[in-house]
Amino acid sequence: MPVIGFGTSNFPAFYTRDSGYAVDRRIDDLTELARLIRVKWDLALSGAVLVANPIPAQHELEHDAAEAAVEAALSEAAAAGICGSQLTPFVLGRMAELTSGSSLKANVELILNNARVAAALAVALSD
Repeated sequence: MPVIGFGTSNFPAFYTRDSGYAVDRRIDDLTELARLIRVKWDLALSGAVLVANPIPAQHELEHDAAEAAVEAALSEAAAAGICGSQLTPFVLGRMAELTSGSSLKANVELILNNARVAAALAVALSD
């Protein structure tokens, strides 16, 4: 499965624009991204295309602070025996508490940005 960075050369982390891991290819233009997806479909290649779309820069959390909060939340979860389907809600809740709500605001902005890019990509694919 190709991992395409939309406007990024590195795979984004959840709260920050850069996880430190490279994507397979960077594409900055939705028309080009739609063309790549169409070619994959036309060739009947199996699998998906993962589009990595980072959080807008003005809404990302400071990298070290975000990492520290994630690590703290995961440590607390492990100490409390929280796992499986209960882990994500616990971590998201603790992240909101540990970041005084800024992680929740970042999540909302990430979701909105993903919806904007998905809608624009859908339009580009329909052309």
